[in-house]
Amino acid sequence: MVKQKTIKTEISLTGVGLHTGNEVKITFKPAPVNNGFTFVRVDLEGQPVIEADANYVVNTQRGTNLEKLGVKIQTPEHVLAALMGCDLDNIIIELDASELPIMDGSSKFFMEAIEEAGIIEQELNRNVYVVKEVISFIDEATGSEIMVMPSDHYSVTAMVDFGTKILGTQNATMKSISEFKAEISNARTFSFLHELESLLENGLIKGGDLNNAIVYVDKEISESTMENLKKAFGKDEITVKPNGILDNLTLHYPNEAARHKLLDIIGDLALIGTKIQGKIIANKPGHFVNTQFAKKMAKIIKNEQRNYVPTYDLNQEPLMDIHKIMSMLPHRPPFLLIDRIIEMSDSHVVGMKNVTMNENFFVGHFPNAPVMPGVLIVEAMAQTGGILVLSTVPDPENYLTFFMKIDNVKFKQKVLPGDTLVFKCDLITPIRRGICHMQANAYANGKLVAQAELMAQIARKQ
Repeated sequence: MVKQKTIKTEISLTGVGLHTGNEVKITFKPAPVNNGFTFVRVDLEGQPVIEADANYVVNTQRGTNLEKLGVKIQTPEHVLAALMGCDLDNIIIELDASELPIMDGSSKFFMEAIEEAGIIEQELNRNVYVVKEVISFIDEATGSEIMVMPSDHYSVTAMVDFGTKILGTQNATMKSISEFKAEISNARTFSFLHELESLLENGLIKGGDLNNAIVYVDKEISESTMENLKKAFGKDEITVKPNGILDNLTLHYPNEAARHKLLDIIGDLALIGTKIQGKIIANKPGHFVNTQFAKKMAKIIKNEQRNYVPTYDLNQEPLMDIHKIMSMLPHRPPFLLIDRIIEMSDSHVVGMKNVTMNENFFVGHFPNAPVMPGVLIVEAMAQTGGILVLSTVPDPENYLTFFMKIDNVKFKQKVLPGDTLVFKCDLITPIRRGICHMQANAYANGKLVAQAELMAQIARKQ
């Protein structure tokens, strides 16, 4: 299991937005576990928060654009790619404008800032979605396709066909996220001359210069276009290099355009909100197909998490048998409601109970229709969690466990004689001062039967 990560200290950069030309300050701040990537507009009243969530994508015409309750975040993909490239899980990104700074058109400066701030591990384990089957999204209008297939690690391949003689077909592959810094992070954004003309005519790309966008000249430059380019870029002279790009820039790689498309894929897929273990293959990728795929993946992951039932080998030797459990918990029959502890870490615990007709509560609940009371299922989950918190003290036999709070309790299925209940409790926050805050789920017959958010505290016996 890999721990979640954030940065050690906050760090800021300033730059201009590519399309607005406005100066913007961006500040990266450490974030708590399970925060994910969140943007904060400090220039607006109330400092609204916009999560890096694919469901907030509103358009992808000139980059990926998010909007939540009227608050916008423009072109976050290069920053998000840097966060993924640094293998982060939780970070707060403060902005004093809607558009993120373009810098040199890549993720390089954002990565350097994050590394300067330092990266630290956090208390809880990272949640990773392991791809088990091929998932794809196709844009029928353009023929663009992006897919993910099972793999033992995260990798990305981008295959692009720009349909022009000057650029043609390019491919780029990142075999592991550890390659991002050296192979992908400094790949700069690019545009074709015909696209640039349209942007200039519409008063966009105000923050552009010849150092943050590669311009491929795919048509003859007219005198009026040349004058517009000089004015936009603040240059007395502009020429075209033999390789077909405007001057003042030297390509980092022959396939820099494909590498930047790969960078965009990584940034856009960060909007899934969960790290992926799988092999991504994209054919003619773009922000639209990337973010549509991210939305599809996020929905699949959410549905699977909602219906997920973990499996355990109940025949293997338990981590704790009933004797070990009784040496830790003060509960005794008929109120001892767990039989075994199957596994445990510093952030989760799994227990089980065999439900038989001999349970005393079946006598009255209900005559001729035995059903395990829901409150006892909750109690059994709490006892399982109690093992986790009691394992943090050297003398658990001298402690009692008391409920502090129960929230969001739901009962999904009946539990009947003959069922085997499995309880899984995961910490929501780290255990502090003997207080355990956890998400508890109970399973039987391959289904979720109950769930609750529990808080309990251990106290020394008087």
